[in-house]
Amino acid sequence: MNTLTSPRLDALLRDGAARLSLSSPEARFEAEQLLLHALGRERAWLFTHGSDPVEAPVQTAFAALLERRLTGEPLAYITGTRGFWTLDLQVTPATLIPRAETERLVELALERLPPDRALQVADLGTGSGAIALAVASERPQAKVLATDASGDALAVAQANAKAHALANVDFAHGDWFAPLAGRRFDLIASNPPYIEAGDAHLEQGDLRFEPATALASGADGLDDIRRIAAQARAHLLPDGWLLLEHGFDQGEPVRALLVQAGLDEVQTAQDLEGRDRVTLGRNPSGTP
Repeated sequence: MNTLTSPRLDALLRDGAARLSLSSPEARFEAEQLLLHALGRERAWLFTHGSDPVEAPVQTAFAALLERRLTGEPLAYITGTRGFWTLDLQVTPATLIPRAETERLVELALERLPPDRALQVADLGTGSGAIALAVASERPQAKVLATDASGDALAVAQANAKAHALANVDFAHGDWFAPLAGRRFDLIASNPPYIEAGDAHLEQGDLRFEPATALASGADGLDDIRRIAAQARAHLLPDGWLLLEHGFDQGEPVRALLVQAGLDEVQTAQDLEGRDRVTLGRNPSGTP
């Protein structure tokens, strides 16, 4: 193709951002990510190649990616990756897309996991492995068990662990506590489904494309949290912690469930926007 008639990379990027502007508040960023995906390049490359001509195959690929995004398909599923904590994670439609608010749960977990001890940690419903791998990367002496009822999701998490050379993570297939086989842990974390089954948001935005079984949990959104809370003490060591992510309006009922389950020091932590996000409780030290 005659490169003199090819659009410059920066012009193609502006056009892509303009097309996305009505459907995404982060149109420029998303256009960059899609163009880089079509090019097979890293973001830093853009800064020194903005005047480069773009050949026809890349233009075609970029146009197709823009169309997918304009139909509402999540950016993370189109590019196959999402950043979480310090990690770039593979994601697929078999997994939830890791979100920034879940990093609050990781922060709270790390505060309760001394870096100089060989602790036992479990991440229930690991999905892409976001929580388990973030904790494992920061606490190399800890042994982390990541579980999921979806074999496809677990395969993604295993691939992410391998990509980041995290050898202190094991994986087990099964629903919630079923794969733990009587084991006890210093800390159990989970970002379970917590949306009400009839919530209109399930038919909006990225949620339309994410696995429904990882999003909704009964009429009030708390069915899975009830199960986890009720069984947690049987799998926690004395003084062990349970940490659960939940919706912004569920702090009070989740605290009540943890108190009912016999946990101490029950509290709810807020995310960066000041919304209730993670409720946690401690197994009493006298637990046999």
